[in-house]
Amino acid sequence: MAGKRRKFDAEFREGAVRIVAETGKPIAQVAQDLGINETTLASWVSRARRAGGPASASESEELARLRRENAQLKKDNKDLAMERDVLKRCMVLWVK
Repeated sequence: MAGKRRKFDAEFREGAVRIVAETGKPIAQVAQDLGINETTLASWVSRARRAGGPASASESEELARLRRENAQLKKDNKDLAMERDVLKRCMVLWVK
């Protein structure tokens, strides 16, 4: 005979789905960590993905934009570090 059915509030469900989405951990592992049934969490994740269809597209566009921006900033930082090193060497030669 099945045990008493547990009820989870919306905040707990959203948090569990967010853990799966943000950490990339398998649903089975997250479910075990939280002490809930794997199929329950899988249905929450599936429902959230279906509900977040249009938002997911805009999020993926923003993620791509942020990745491009991050790559550009890393390149700029590398260039500035190289220029700084050149200026340091010039100062050493100029002081002598």
